[in-house]
Amino acid sequence: MSEKKTIRIVKKEDRTRRPKAAPRKNVPRDTAREIVQTVTNWVNEVQQKRAVETTRAIKLLLPNTPRTSET
Repeated sequence: MSEKKTIRIVKKEDRTRRPKAAPRKNVPRDTAREIVQTVTNWVNEVQQKRAVETTRAIKLLLPNTPRTSET
């Protein structure tokens, strides 16, 4: 209890001249999220392309109307 505590006086001018907060830097977690999102988008695009190609191939190989000579 014998320690003296210092009192800091903050003047009004000093209070208003506080430095602006630095913009947020890229945190490794944000970078990882961005990479995961990019890869997820790539996978979704590939799956959609495959689905479209498969649908086209099935329609080409198996037409909807049967041929009369084959029935």
